[in-house]
Amino acid sequence: MRVAIAGAGAVGRSIARELIDNGHEVLLIDKNAASIKPERVPHAEWLLADSCELSSLEEASLDRCDVVIAATGDDKVNLVTSLLAKTEFGVPRTVGRVNHPNNEWLFTEAWGVDVNVSTPRIMSALVEEAVSVGDLVRLFTFRKGGANLVEMTLPEDSPYVGKPVGLIPLPENCALVTILRDGQVYVPADEQPVEAGDELLFVVPAETEDALERLLAPTLHGG
Repeated sequence: MRVAIAGAGAVGRSIARELIDNGHEVLLIDKNAASIKPERVPHAEWLLADSCELSSLEEASLDRCDVVIAATGDDKVNLVTSLLAKTEFGVPRTVGRVNHPNNEWLFTEAWGVDVNVSTPRIMSALVEEAVSVGDLVRLFTFRKGGANLVEMTLPEDSPYVGKPVGLIPLPENCALVTILRDGQVYVPADEQPVEAGDELLFVVPAETEDALERLLAPTLHGG
């Protein structure tokens, strides 16, 4: 997969490294010459350009990209980049970083954003996560389909501790996508058991979040 990232700051570089480690091609774009540091991510392509300018995106061959991530610290830039990527180049998937919560409502399909990632929301969610075992923490909102990426740390008294994934009667249209345990990532195959303290990541429609909480943590949520 080929991914273009607008914004070569700490956030953009971190995303780039992760994607490269997973075998993807990455192009980092930034208009600030001081941010162009190929030695920081040597296996990425680098382009000194303004992602809000159509000519720059043509130079970046955005039409060959599968995903564009607008990850600058400026919400206006992220919106314009997403809109151009979607409308002018037909990029299949766009991800927009939201820096200021008051702007989150703008990051929708109308502005070419398929997925918005709210930095403040994630930070607050991570704080909540540390003190809310058994509660769902909403991490991302997927604009297409009305689904959310949510996390739950499985409590010790969950009726499904030690049970394989395939035996958990998840609500309709709810999918367990990842199990995080002791710093390791596990693919949730049907025979994979879940354990107390596991961080479970689900994609779930907003209207079934309560049902998921009651299922996995009935003591806390009156299931």
